[in-house]
Amino acid sequence: MDIFEAANMDPAGIPKPSASAPLAVRMRPLSIEEVLGQEHLLQPGSPLRRLLAPQDASRAVSSIILWGPPGVGKTTLAYLVARLSGRHFEEISAVNAGVKEVRAVISSAKRRLGATGEETVLFIDEVHRFSRSQQDALLPAVENRWVTLIAATTENPSFSVVSPLLSRSILLTLEPLKDADIEKLVKRALEDERGLGGRVGIEKDALGLLTRLAGADARRSLTILEAAAATAIDAGAKEISADHVSEAADAALVRYGEDEHYDVTSAFIKSMRGSDVDAAIHYLARMLEAGEDPRFIARRIMICASEDVGMADPSVLQTAVAAAQGVQMIGMPEARILLAQAVIAVATAPKSNASYLAVDRAIADIRAGRSGPVPRHLRDAHYSGAKRIGHGQDYIYAHDEPYSIAAQQYLPDSLEGTEYYTPTANGFEASVTKRLANVRKLLKKR
Repeated sequence: MDIFEAANMDPAGIPKPSASAPLAVRMRPLSIEEVLGQEHLLQPGSPLRRLLAPQDASRAVSSIILWGPPGVGKTTLAYLVARLSGRHFEEISAVNAGVKEVRAVISSAKRRLGATGEETVLFIDEVHRFSRSQQDALLPAVENRWVTLIAATTENPSFSVVSPLLSRSILLTLEPLKDADIEKLVKRALEDERGLGGRVGIEKDALGLLTRLAGADARRSLTILEAAAATAIDAGAKEISADHVSEAADAALVRYGEDEHYDVTSAFIKSMRGSDVDAAIHYLARMLEAGEDPRFIARRIMICASEDVGMADPSVLQTAVAAAQGVQMIGMPEARILLAQAVIAVATAPKSNASYLAVDRAIADIRAGRSGPVPRHLRDAHYSGAKRIGHGQDYIYAHDEPYSIAAQQYLPDSLEGTEYYTPTANGFEASVTKRLANVRKLLKKR
């Protein structure tokens, strides 16, 4: 490394962002206090906090896997670990690196550790893209603590990271950023000298639109903000407008304020519940074009699939859940297709809110104090002395009975005979209605 290169590196070996670097790079947090939305990982004594402290072998953590959606701070946390703990920093992207590059970095880290005692943080972005052999190449370095490995992934590590590496690592789950976090980040970038230095402000509607477009992604919010600010400044405007944000996002957006957000969401749900598939698709498109987070939309579809379709067609909830998982994996714009399929499945399905009503009736009884002891024959009888006090005594095993239905008391005494679930005659639930009537007759024969 020459003198010029060294001048542009911080003590951890991380390049200092230049004035021409993207806003998202310039605004990367320099301290724990600037990190947004991950308070649950930064509690005193947590594994991440121990890594952020100056090097201490007795408190060392050798490997951490950061799992979370894009733009929530995985790379930032890796940078902070190196910077605040005094370790050297090396970064590899699994998109374009192979075993050769991994071994070269580990070899350098071993030499550095032996020569100067300086530890190395090895950050691997998108580790799920590494093959099994590439991930296996990391194991000796982790076991021998030649490096402190921080691996980031947007996919479930249980399926994307090999078991030997997973078992040697502490898994930390990062949460999506809240709207308030994004708004705070945008305002900070507008005012901070590392960012826009107060050269331009932002209108309330524009801030709301930008927040929705960001979809809980900090990097995306700053990218849109930078482009919108440039547009506003070029036009001589003192504040970024919703039009500037729309132009920056390169989309003809249907903008709406906070009230309309709730109104459109309400109309969307009520259209699915009311079986108007065309209206439901209209409001889906309207929300997508307004920049609603597709994960928010997916959650509303899942709720509607259970609350309003329920047992009339149990497969619709499976479709909605699969769509929500797919949205997480592929993102926009393709996610719109999965959402549309789920909306159509909900809107065109037979309807029943019997499951929703059943649990609410039961909760109402609990809150009103209508409960009671569990019948003795249903209580846990596996611990020492349980049989002596009558727990499990006279319990009838259902599979020993005709139709696998055991006629015995299940509800507490004070609620015996209560029926919470009243199925409809719609769709699949019509067959449930007939079966349940027979089951209840058999249960009463005791």
